[in-house]
Amino acid sequence: MNFSEAFKLSSLLCRFSPDGKFLASCVQYRLVVRDVSTLQIRQLYTCLDQIQHIEWSADSLFILCAMYRRGLVQVWSLEQPEWHCKIDEGSAGLVASCWSPDGRHILNTTEFHLRITVWSLCTKSVSYIKYPKACQQGVTFTRDGRYMALAERRDCKDYVSIFVCSDWQLLRHFDTDTQDLAGIEWAPNGCVLAAWDTCLEYKVLLYSLDGRLLSAYCAYEWSLGIKSVAWSPSSQFLAVGSYDGKVRLLNHVTWKMITEFGHPAAINNPKIVVYKEAEKGPRLGLGRLSFPPPRALAVPLSTSESKYEIASVPVSLQSLKPATDRANPRMGVGMLAFSADSYFLATRNDNVPNTVWVWDIQKLRLFVVLEQLAPVRSFLWDPQQPRLAICTGSSKVYLWSPAGCVSVQVPGEGDFPVLSLCWHSSGDSLALLSKDHFCLCFLDTEEGIHTALGQQDSQA
Repeated sequence: MNFSEAFKLSSLLCRFSPDGKFLASCVQYRLVVRDVSTLQIRQLYTCLDQIQHIEWSADSLFILCAMYRRGLVQVWSLEQPEWHCKIDEGSAGLVASCWSPDGRHILNTTEFHLRITVWSLCTKSVSYIKYPKACQQGVTFTRDGRYMALAERRDCKDYVSIFVCSDWQLLRHFDTDTQDLAGIEWAPNGCVLAAWDTCLEYKVLLYSLDGRLLSAYCAYEWSLGIKSVAWSPSSQFLAVGSYDGKVRLLNHVTWKMITEFGHPAAINNPKIVVYKEAEKGPRLGLGRLSFPPPRALAVPLSTSESKYEIASVPVSLQSLKPATDRANPRMGVGMLAFSADSYFLATRNDNVPNTVWVWDIQKLRLFVVLEQLAPVRSFLWDPQQPRLAICTGSSKVYLWSPAGCVSVQVPGEGDFPVLSLCWHSSGDSLALLSKDHFCLCFLDTEEGIHTALGQQDSQA
């Protein structure tokens, strides 16, 4: 793998365009748009204040910049650099801004969640949606862009409204049997809407597009409940991460639990491969697996490469004792992510913060465990193949695939703590985000896939 030079960055605001041609990044009040293939600056825009949020339109023709402190949104066009749009919410304020799926409407949420304002770039018309609820995830669009579901709170009761995105007409409106609705999310196929209750009330509700309750699931009725929720890309599974340190997997036929995955602090099964990040030491022999050397681009790979060791069971993992007398205790499954092919599920149990667990969804069993030297900050799957990228706030990037795993030092002068990750849609590059800089990591996709498949065949 190879790395680009480091570029300046503010507030971890760096996004690839949906078509994969451009990369937008922010430096204070400036928006820089680069060509992905050359990393040359394509456009440079100056906003009225420091940018706090950026988002590409679905067709990659526009990009919005939100300045929440000023209640402003500015929109820029890549095709017509001289064109721009400014939306000022005035005294209503601004706490969130996003594109509609058609890339021609902007949804602004005002302070105190008093309303959502829908602005049309084409007709300059304005629509208002009342009663949006302030919750973890209150707005969700179907993947085909036809419908939007909105969590609402009125008269001390939770509701969900479903709108047709083409004309913003109300399609369905129904109440939810929740104490304090925490979030909603459409299945990738757009047929089922998941809604989950506050962490004090363990409840997952599944609704059809016409508002019918398909199923309600409750794992237990004591202590804290749901912490994270994730759909598989195939829409066949809904993973529910709980404060008791387990993931429950619901199936799309009966919406009942088919299995649960625990996260013990010790691994005793000799069939489970446990990779432990090693601080220093000589190169490992058969215990070290890495990806094939990719094409030469930009800065060559640093020779300072950290390593993984394959630990022999039993293995004790580093765990924390949560402070249960404080708010938001570090416990429970706080991170969930399915691979693009729905074959694997990656999880992190917050009271075992240095460890990533990878589960085989076809065989419903633990596949591999990765233990890092520092707490895991983020992980993301390659959008094209089962390859997981991990960062821990150190100056290394970690990659796992069924072929093995590798830990690579980010080259360059000084320290480069990787705080966040962003995959290119092709899976052949990865943006590594630090506090004040970002760089691109280039990978060889095609050979990596062949190697991974060959390794899987040999293991089978």
